[in-house]
Amino acid sequence: MTKQAFHHALKIDKDLCIGCANCMRVCPTEAIRVREGKANLEANRCIDCGECYRHCPVNAIIIEQDDFTNIHNFQYRVALVPSIFFGQFPEDVQTEEIHSSLKQQGFTHVFEVENSTEIVWRKQQEELKNQENTRPLISAFCPAIVRLIQVKFPSLIPNLLSIKPPLDVSALYFKKKLIDQGITEDKIGIFYITQCAAKIAAIKSPVGEDKSAIDGVINMDYLYNKVFTFIKQHNNDRCALPDRQHLSSRDILWSLTNGEKDHNGQRSLAIDGINNVMAILERVENEEMSNIDFLELRACDESCAGGVLTSGNRFLTVERMRNRAENATEQKNEEFLSYRDYLLNNITIGPVEPRSMMKLDNDLSIALRKMRQVQMTMERLPRVDCTVCGAPSCRALAEDIVQGKASINDCIFIQKRKEQKELMSKEESLEIMKSIWGKPKLDKNR
Repeated sequence: MTKQAFHHALKIDKDLCIGCANCMRVCPTEAIRVREGKANLEANRCIDCGECYRHCPVNAIIIEQDDFTNIHNFQYRVALVPSIFFGQFPEDVQTEEIHSSLKQQGFTHVFEVENSTEIVWRKQQEELKNQENTRPLISAFCPAIVRLIQVKFPSLIPNLLSIKPPLDVSALYFKKKLIDQGITEDKIGIFYITQCAAKIAAIKSPVGEDKSAIDGVINMDYLYNKVFTFIKQHNNDRCALPDRQHLSSRDILWSLTNGEKDHNGQRSLAIDGINNVMAILERVENEEMSNIDFLELRACDESCAGGVLTSGNRFLTVERMRNRAENATEQKNEEFLSYRDYLLNNITIGPVEPRSMMKLDNDLSIALRKMRQVQMTMERLPRVDCTVCGAPSCRALAEDIVQGKASINDCIFIQKRKEQKELMSKEESLEIMKSIWGKPKLDKNR
């Protein structure tokens, strides 16, 4: 399998960016720098968690999606819809109406992703028994967490369960089902309705695979607006198709916080919120949590209900989903279960590669020398993490300096020391600040 570069769904619109550095300050992996008054993304550090998107005050961070009209490139157009999508709508909108409206938008089939959670759950139980020497095992459900472990905690890659999430299993199922009906693969388009940027990135450059079974991604907020507008416009003549789904309460709640943890039976923890997850992973890395069997880790608060592309309030979404789960039947989808052996044979992902953002060089001896240089540079820096240098921390600036991406003179404290010793003029200091924060911010006559 060829090594792929990380695909990033998050993009920075330089025309809109005002260089406020909010995104840089909140990024959990220090993947953003400010240069020439604009935010710049360090691709090897970004995990597409969307924290920058949440905090940008001018909407300069955008999340790409495929053109919706691409669905019409296929004769059979399948919408893979997570349960979260149905939780976005008001209580008086029925699930059946949403299914019907999705078909009115152009999809020929609608399939809820969580139909495959039972197969994923059973495989998890098997792995928890088989891998008794590796603890804790970590769910690979959230792609932002998988990337976080790759770039910031590479020593924990062996702890990742090599099981595809329900999204990928459902995509495999539906494509195989249509092919078995005699439909050629080139006529089948599988489209996922996503609540977050990380899932877009995972589909475009999947971990452990060369290519995803999914052909395109539609952002959830975009499709929610289309569907809800259609439902409101046809309020008086609503046409609801029978709900042919067979989701259990466990299936419906799987993508919420505790969705996996509550069904694992061993000592498990469910952690949501990217900073909370990082705190836990640091403890695991330091071998302070070896008595935990399973970790359900999700980057967003309230898990997928808090995804950056959702339209509804995450707490109301959770409430609606729990209400739906209470009324769920336990009827099995016999057609889906008939593909069980095929899905189990294809449920594992290939090796996950470490992509440590701390890697200073491929040559170990050079990397060690650079590490010493980083420590020596840190001794000269004030360690106050003021971000005036355009980097999120003194440590990040030191690494940039050693990598030739920044200068020690970018530090405002270094500049002032040199000014005091007459080693740098005020004009030179001003030019450095202009190169970081842009001329307009420093040329204002007021």
